[in-house]
Amino acid sequence: MQTNKSAFATLISVFFFWGFVAASNDILIPVFKEKLNLEQWQSQLISVAFYLAYTVGSIIYIGISKLYGGDILNKIGYKNGIALGLCISAIGTLLFYPAAQLVSFNLMISGLFIVALGFSLQQTAANPLAIVMGNPSQGAQRLSLAGGVNNIGTTIGPLVVSYAIFGAVGSGNKLDDIGAVKFPYLILGAAFLIVAVIFKFSSLPNQIHVEDSAEKDNSPTTKKSSLHYPQLVLGMIAIFIYVGVEVATASNLPEYMRQHMGIETSSAAPYVSLFWASLMIGRWTSSAGAFNVKPTTKQILRFVMPYLAFGVFLLVNAIAKSDLTVFYPYSFVILIMIVADFLSKGSPARQLVIFSGCGIAALLLGMFTTGLISVYAFISVGLFCSTLWPCIFTLAISGLGKYTNQGSSYLIMMIMGGGLISWLQGWLASDNLLGIQWSYLVGVICFVYLAFYGWKAAIILKKQGIDFDKQKSISH
Repeated sequence: MQTNKSAFATLISVFFFWGFVAASNDILIPVFKEKLNLEQWQSQLISVAFYLAYTVGSIIYIGISKLYGGDILNKIGYKNGIALGLCISAIGTLLFYPAAQLVSFNLMISGLFIVALGFSLQQTAANPLAIVMGNPSQGAQRLSLAGGVNNIGTTIGPLVVSYAIFGAVGSGNKLDDIGAVKFPYLILGAAFLIVAVIFKFSSLPNQIHVEDSAEKDNSPTTKKSSLHYPQLVLGMIAIFIYVGVEVATASNLPEYMRQHMGIETSSAAPYVSLFWASLMIGRWTSSAGAFNVKPTTKQILRFVMPYLAFGVFLLVNAIAKSDLTVFYPYSFVILIMIVADFLSKGSPARQLVIFSGCGIAALLLGMFTTGLISVYAFISVGLFCSTLWPCIFTLAISGLGKYTNQGSSYLIMMIMGGGLISWLQGWLASDNLLGIQWSYLVGVICFVYLAFYGWKAAIILKKQGIDFDKQKSISH
């Protein structure tokens, strides 16, 4: 089954917006913390509101589907669902104007909540679409490619928002008027509406058809709900934890640099940008497997793609007039990720185990060192989080058949981990508890579970007749 390239290109464009807004939150958190004299855990309520909206959105989706007696996306269509989600997000951006005018923290996080509410519907439709639009064995790689586009947004977002707020990235300027926060989000809202129209008239399929693999399941009874599949239930916990460790690592990074490096919020944007660019680097590396080229060419791409992505990060920061020399040593850290990618051999379960192990090592290094080594150790967590979403998502919905959409919605619901775990780390970061550096123990615990899920999911799926290692060999 060949991928419709033009339709897939339209689909992955929406991934850019999710990344842009999510990464920009890491600039809003310290800005509001300073301007409104908030505690670290209070400032993390930005993440809580944003990611909790995914859970609320999924609950609304499931509730409406039950009222209509069927999956709502199958009724309104997938591309229509994405377009509707973009319109909802556009409404949320409008609240940034009164929020900035009134210097209202509550209005601002309400706006973010509505933006993410729209994202919830978009993600419920877009993720399974990306997986099924082509060879099933390459679903994780296609989702990694889409994630690479997402991380162009995460790389640019902190820089654009920082420029809009402070006037220059890395300038060290203080914020005079919090009203500057509203402009990038109002422009973003207009972009949401334009892309919604593009989706409405695109060639994207409005329906997806998946084989019901219930007959492959060796269990004696037919499943009556997606929640009867253990790979999904354990995968829901994995998504909760994965998004949590990713967001918590990044959102607490500016505070760590302020306390231990003396780097102010206005100068932290390039470092935050590098964290999110690290996800782009890893996803571009993994996405090499999604290209229909010779095996030798794929191996070359797995070396070229990560440094091409790193080049995008350097180019964006050069345009923003950041000092690039401090980032050059990071190119050696990328080599570790490339080796880990080769060891995974394209298996989502194996990659989940290996990358989680690397994430644990990175966090421990960051906690036991100081200076730029510590900062880059924490930033490199982005490299090892990079492909975990497609790995978990692919493992979790494999074999669900007619319950694929329902399972996807449950997984999107668990994105709330990004808010709750980052809030937990922010609370533990208090000086009278663990402190900001040792609060990263939260991430270590998260990665331990993710490694467990990679191991356990492979066993569960093999019992159901699904072996990604065999599918991979057949696809070649």
